[in-house]
Amino acid sequence: MLVYLGICAVLAFLAALFAALLAVPPAPTIHIAFAAGAMPLVFGAIIHFVPVLTRTATPGRPLLLLPLLVQLAGIATPLALAGILPGWSLHAAASGVALAALLLLVWITRRLRVTLGSPHPGARWYGAALLCLFFAVSLVPVWLARPELGAVLRLFHLHLNTVGFIGLAALGTLPVLVPTVLGRPDPAAAARLRRELPIAASGVVLVAAGAAGGNPVGAWLSLGGAALLLWVVGNNLLAWRRTFGFAAIINAGAAASLLAATTGLALLLLLGMAHGLGLMSARPAIASFVAAFLLPLVTGALSHLLPVWRHPGANLPQRRILHARLAWGGRWRAVLFLAGGLWLAFDDARGWLPVAIGMLLFALQLLRGWVDRPEPSDDNSRPH
Repeated sequence: MLVYLGICAVLAFLAALFAALLAVPPAPTIHIAFAAGAMPLVFGAIIHFVPVLTRTATPGRPLLLLPLLVQLAGIATPLALAGILPGWSLHAAASGVALAALLLLVWITRRLRVTLGSPHPGARWYGAALLCLFFAVSLVPVWLARPELGAVLRLFHLHLNTVGFIGLAALGTLPVLVPTVLGRPDPAAAARLRRELPIAASGVVLVAAGAAGGNPVGAWLSLGGAALLLWVVGNNLLAWRRTFGFAAIINAGAAASLLAATTGLALLLLLGMAHGLGLMSARPAIASFVAAFLLPLVTGALSHLLPVWRHPGANLPQRRILHARLAWGGRWRAVLFLAGGLWLAFDDARGWLPVAIGMLLFALQLLRGWVDRPEPSDDNSRPH
């Protein structure tokens, strides 16, 4: 399931980039990346990681299939926004995602209660992310029924999905994933996650409420929320510099993309604060969010996790080959994504070009690694 969701996310990102290059309207284009690509993968990753973080059993088959319901809703959403499906399908998609988020949130809450000892604090970040998603999609039927509230509720929905659902899920995963990729522990990661969840969650609420407010008070709320989130992101970057050194991260392939995603999020928060002060337009912010944060985040995570999911168990030659392929060029992809994201932040559509190149490079390496086979002379090619 996780391999399938990872491949589908890559295909969805490529489809979204193709749509952007063809000047398809922003709403369906962005929802191809978020709803059809990232959201089902995040659901699958949460279902995979929570039993590890809470030291509990693998969930039953009905829950394991939940990402497929989310994927179906995620595919229906851009089709409905493009006018290909009827309007009522948006209601159905939003209701399905809200139900899935609520079910997964209840499951996480139960796992937190039955774990032996203290659960890893990362699981609570997933709960907070799902809560943001639940409220975000629950607003969709409201603004469809009350068009006069559409502008305000869309902004609230947008920020709860981006800095809320995607942002909190990422910030709860990166302090664990980066040390895993590097093969070196970060002893302070759990304490940092435990301490900073209230700060990050408060930042998300302030950003979403302030953006929806649309007045001077709202602008200051958004500024305060962005500052809180920037504090959390900055603490991660400083901790990684102290513990690992940026040179080691940049040279690690997959970790370079994760560092780029974290750096991209920090830059986007700074640009958001500039918008709050009236120094720049907010219109290209979502495109920049996809390019500078979402794409390096997902490609970096998949570079490490796909080989493990595709070849579980012992460190097989096939896993090493796929890992080497996906890690190759990680730092250059990171540069392309960041450069394209910054370009897009200043409302220049040419920024999609380096982003598309970076994504195509990842897709080609994935294809190469998928079809590569270990040499028969490899001592580890025989089953143990």
